[in-house]
Amino acid sequence: MRKLTFAMNVSLDGYVAAPGDDLGWSVPSDELFQYWSDRVGATELALYGRRLWEGMSSHWPTADQQPGATPAHAEYARRWRDMPKVVFSSTLGAVDWNARLVPGDAVAEITRLKAEDGGDMDIGGATLAATAMRAGLIDEYVLVTAPVLIGGGAPFFTALDNWVDLELVETRTFADGVLLTRYEVRR
Repeated sequence: MRKLTFAMNVSLDGYVAAPGDDLGWSVPSDELFQYWSDRVGATELALYGRRLWEGMSSHWPTADQQPGATPAHAEYARRWRDMPKVVFSSTLGAVDWNARLVPGDAVAEITRLKAEDGGDMDIGGATLAATAMRAGLIDEYVLVTAPVLIGGGAPFFTALDNWVDLELVETRTFADGVLLTRYEVRR
């Protein structure tokens, strides 16, 4: 059975994006950027919601070809392109960059993917992750918390029907006071 992890940058007040999907508050240090790059390199399959997919696919496929691209950005772009992806959307007509589109029931497809043999999966996008969270499909949460209050936007956590008991399994501090906390779901 595959493990499903929800990992994203989050503000101290619990948001993954400010109103208008503004991510300007979450610019990573070099060390944190390398963490995310290594995570992409180790992920066997990434699950994306439409909005996150549109943001990622508009930048990373050609980021290594942009003027001023650093070696770290080139590495991330290559890892991102190589990583298999599943995009969940009922409004997109097609996806590319080593991805396939699932327009139907996200819970059923994520359940099927988890039951397959294979490596770890990451889920990204607040709306898609909320669906998986409410269905009890997430095995691990990784919060990379920036020391900023943004006051609103897309929340990391959604309203739940039941409590989810977690066990802290890792903490790590990055430059600029960013704190990584990793929790496994107690089942």
